[in-house]
Amino acid sequence: MAEWETVVGLEVHAHLKTRTKMFCRCELEYGAAENSRTCPVCLAHPGALPVPNARAIEFTIKLGLALGCEIADRAIFARKNYFYPDLPKGYQISQYESPLCGPGSLAVPTADGEEVVGIVRAHLEEDAAKTVHAGGATGRSVGATASLVDFNRGGTPLLEIVTEPDLRSADEALRFLRLLRQTIVELDISDAEMEKGTLRADVNVSVRRQGEEGFRPRWEIKNMNSFTFIGRAIEAAVRQQVAAHEAGETVVQSTYDYDADTDRLTVHRSKEEADDYRYFPEPDLVPVEPPAELVARLQGELPELPGTRIRRLAPLVGFALAADLVSTGNERKAELLAAEGVDWREAANVAMNRGDFLPENAHALAAIMQANVTREALDGAFSASAIGPIEANDYLAQAAVGDEDALAPVVDAVLAANPGQVETYKAGKEGVLGFFVGQVMKETGGKADPKVVNKLLREKLSA
Repeated sequence: MAEWETVVGLEVHAHLKTRTKMFCRCELEYGAAENSRTCPVCLAHPGALPVPNARAIEFTIKLGLALGCEIADRAIFARKNYFYPDLPKGYQISQYESPLCGPGSLAVPTADGEEVVGIVRAHLEEDAAKTVHAGGATGRSVGATASLVDFNRGGTPLLEIVTEPDLRSADEALRFLRLLRQTIVELDISDAEMEKGTLRADVNVSVRRQGEEGFRPRWEIKNMNSFTFIGRAIEAAVRQQVAAHEAGETVVQSTYDYDADTDRLTVHRSKEEADDYRYFPEPDLVPVEPPAELVARLQGELPELPGTRIRRLAPLVGFALAADLVSTGNERKAELLAAEGVDWREAANVAMNRGDFLPENAHALAAIMQANVTREALDGAFSASAIGPIEANDYLAQAAVGDEDALAPVVDAVLAANPGQVETYKAGKEGVLGFFVGQVMKETGGKADPKVVNKLLREKLSA
């Protein structure tokens, strides 16, 4: 399929972690009893009027600033008309022609530079309620005996980020999503947990011939809430579309469901366009006009963003490990250990491969890591460091094997037994070094000096 180019655009939805819903005062609580967080406004009772959530507006502007978006002087809420059982009004209050955040971009660091992904807009809307399909084995509508609606989620502030079709592979899409998710989390505007549904994405995929101008019909894969499945769904869509085009079949723009068990996409319905939703300004809400001083204050509150930290850490630990540290939120642990004199690469590998520890234990852990102690002692120190204060002297007496001549044959055997992981390391995934260290420790009963093992592994993997 080398003559075909993948084209991906994303619509990413994040639940904002406000105390109350978007247009009413119902409190939000994940896991609350069904239909216990509702009121006349979010249930669309006649005469009930919406009132915007100011904190949700601030959160949206904050993300827009982080993405370099144009912040609107005047944003307008609109009615997006469509019918689902979990949409009590028969329309969704969203934004369309005049969103809070206009064009922007997110620069995604890579080993070879940056991939700049254009942002069309970031807008604020309310989420629909949740339909639960009962009966049947899959939890889906097909085969269910009944469908129930939990209106607790209905009206939750929902931030939607729409990208340009700038992504050219599943890997590029996942790099972007992971960086965007970490940005959202660090701005403290959403938990962005896919397994809880507080972050999900609609994925638009099409293909075209290399060098071809314009875009062919796309498939939209709705409500994806797993990085793994998003990547697999993109690759499945590309395979199926290329096969269809090469067979002379017509590819119709539609919404698709991805079945992870069969690794195939099946059509759900024809894809709607903006005209189908009959957008018009919401008559019950006035325009939002963010004061200049509010925008300036939010700009001043922005922290150092994840992309910047990846670029800063890459010279210290290598790009791949820097990206892993930041996208998992583990670089703070590495920084604590590095500040106590631990080699940055070793600190990074420990941060990626061990559990959390109390910050006040960083000094003792660094002393233990830099000493010649057994793996058992090191494991014990890290386990205890997550619970309460530790003393380095309690572990320093447990000496480890540090003789390079004795350890070299063990390292050679581990590398020879794992050629796939060796190739992964040489391809730039330095995080796999922790796997090799673990295997050597296993072979030596945990008595090898981790520092010596790391040194030998790096020398042999670089040879």
